[in-house]
Amino acid sequence: MRGGRIASCLRTVSHERKPIVVSDFTATTAVGLGKAALLDALRARRGGLRSCEFGPPELAQFGRMHRIETYIGEVEGLAGIELPAHLASFDCRNNRLAWLGLHQDNFLAEAARLRKQYGEDRVAVIFGTSTSGMLQAEWAYHARAGDGPLPREFHYANTLNCYSVASFVAEALGLSGPSYVVSTACSSSAKVFAAAARLMQAGVVDAAVVGGVDSLCLTTLYGFGSLSLLSPAPCRPFAVDRTGISIGEGAGFALLEFADKAPKALASLAGWGESSDAHHMSSPHPDGLGAQMAMRGALERAGLKPEQIGYINLHGTATPANDVAEGRAVAAIFGDAVPSSSTKAWFGHLLGAAGIAEAAVSLLALNEDLGTEMKYVLSNSFGFGGSNCSLVFGRAR
Repeated sequence: MRGGRIASCLRTVSHERKPIVVSDFTATTAVGLGKAALLDALRARRGGLRSCEFGPPELAQFGRMHRIETYIGEVEGLAGIELPAHLASFDCRNNRLAWLGLHQDNFLAEAARLRKQYGEDRVAVIFGTSTSGMLQAEWAYHARAGDGPLPREFHYANTLNCYSVASFVAEALGLSGPSYVVSTACSSSAKVFAAAARLMQAGVVDAAVVGGVDSLCLTTLYGFGSLSLLSPAPCRPFAVDRTGISIGEGAGFALLEFADKAPKALASLAGWGESSDAHHMSSPHPDGLGAQMAMRGALERAGLKPEQIGYINLHGTATPANDVAEGRAVAAIFGDAVPSSSTKAWFGHLLGAAGIAEAAVSLLALNEDLGTEMKYVLSNSFGFGGSNCSLVFGRAR
């Protein structure tokens, strides 16, 4: 929590839980910039995964580096992005991606409206990430001379530090309210919705900017490669012959407000559920017990029965163990009656930004013609190590 501001932010709180809505959102992934590109890709079944060519060319001199045979979801054009002078110390791939994402769908103007309506200290900034500025640190370590110090131009606090992205966005948007980062692997930017809602219901803030940003780096590519979890072809979630994940990168943002104060509502944040498997460091419980707890918690908070959910956006990583566990968990609660799919075959697994990207897909499903009309959708994000979060969004009335 930045600056210890929470105590001074408290106001009288009613015990009645006030409805919270999503008043705006945007997402930038390998299929394109903003909501329109994402919607077009979903409708056209156009994926953004490409054969991996990622990696700084100077790494070849170390001899130990080799190209990984896999497919990735890379956002084009990040190398050419230049941050404004007052944000230059934040320069890294992750924050460039955040900057690109903030400029889509008129999101900056909507965030400015929040600041003006509620005050800069009454809007929270809560983000999820797992990589942060890891690529910048990789370059810095490769650039150091022998056992000497890291390059002077390497700014740990504003790049590699997990808090970097929240600090960067708060500075870019001119917000001074509570801000922090959730880093619970793949559930990170789903849990930000629950975290923001708790601050709002407690009277700490009146609104929130939530989201997630994760960018490609060698640590995740080689790390998941060492676990034999990378697919040599575009990933195929829940396919019988699935072979692993396709890592992607992306940035997504959403605005949360109380329903009676928001000038518009694209969906309600109807419910959320969080759990921890506490089963294994990297593998989920084989029957998805933690996943079941998260989904049941989200349904209970929303006051819904399973049959009221019109669509489930599955976490669907395309690894053999995770898809089986999630499939069993969903079947235990919903049977086989609810349409379900994973969209990671379009833009890859965004790790710390997966939750916000899947939330964007769920919000599009509620607001656009993506099939039968539905009132509620559920979005799953289940993290490496067993940190789980499920979100329920409802059609705006």
